[in-house]
Amino acid sequence: MVQPPPIESGTASDPVDDAAKAAELVKACQAVRQQVGRVVVGQEDVIEQLLIAILSRGHCLLEGVPGLAKTLMIRTLAESMHLKFHRIQFTPDLMPGDITGTDIIQEDPETGRRQLLFERGPVFTQMLLADEINRTPPKTQAALLEAMQEHEVTAGGKTYKLDEPFFVLATQNPIEQEGTYPLPEAQRDRFLFHVVVDYPSREEESEIVDRTTSTFDATVQAVVTGEQIIAFQKTVRRVPLPPHVKEWVLDAVRAVRPSDPNCAPWAKEWIEWGPGPRASQQLVLASKARALMHGRPHVTLDDVQKLAFPVLRHRIVPTFTAEADGITVDDLIRRLIKDLAPKKSAAL
Repeated sequence: MVQPPPIESGTASDPVDDAAKAAELVKACQAVRQQVGRVVVGQEDVIEQLLIAILSRGHCLLEGVPGLAKTLMIRTLAESMHLKFHRIQFTPDLMPGDITGTDIIQEDPETGRRQLLFERGPVFTQMLLADEINRTPPKTQAALLEAMQEHEVTAGGKTYKLDEPFFVLATQNPIEQEGTYPLPEAQRDRFLFHVVVDYPSREEESEIVDRTTSTFDATVQAVVTGEQIIAFQKTVRRVPLPPHVKEWVLDAVRAVRPSDPNCAPWAKEWIEWGPGPRASQQLVLASKARALMHGRPHVTLDDVQKLAFPVLRHRIVPTFTAEADGITVDDLIRRLIKDLAPKKSAAL
């Protein structure tokens, strides 16, 4: 109900085959990071979270000020994975048909007959960059919903399947909010991660200056195919989830729901709305991907705690009191992890 179409597992899982696939996944992720590193300086955490989202079959929302290589990072990632890539620059006058496509009238030069043909839009790709998604009205933003959730597009009464794997990586600018259209909560919830892209360190910025003001040129090679990514996605779903880690995820998500009788004592004062079940699902799935990327055969508490920020950041709506007191959503997640810390030692 709250996931993209299920991936068929096929035959029964073979432990030897799973181990080989896991080793191949680690090697592929290292190769991709190496290729992206040829062009993008730093941003290691952001690149890791993008890879986790891809392995989890999820979408990503990146937020950062202009000039932090968000677009370059996504384009380079697509090149290293040999995926079809399209970029949409969202503007206030963009229409839904500009994204999904539209029916056009075409005349046969021999018979003179006219017929409607569907002209596919840029959403028909494998990796879609929705640049500055908050600059277009909600009607156009909503054109992406079916594609993100169902991996298909309906137009003119017909449904068209998108090529797999399919990912939407959207960017938004946290400044210059005048004249923008913030994403509704329902649409934000369809993103697996809300990733914050921060400024580079002094050393990284020095290297950026050296690269971009000289004759430096880097060539990116495709080191992973779409078929491999689909196979890796199946392997991720077979990673075991220890019971105590599952309990931590349920406790964490329910603790920041003000309506839950077992919510954190401070949740009712500082949280207007909390995350739904999709947060639990995607936190577990993303943690499975992170565990494999770090060479572990099962999920640990460190995995779910590290990914709590990008998974919950866009699913918690703070109250006016919290905003007036200068309390951010990241502050609330940090306090949540701290409150649940005693359970970690008890579970172990």
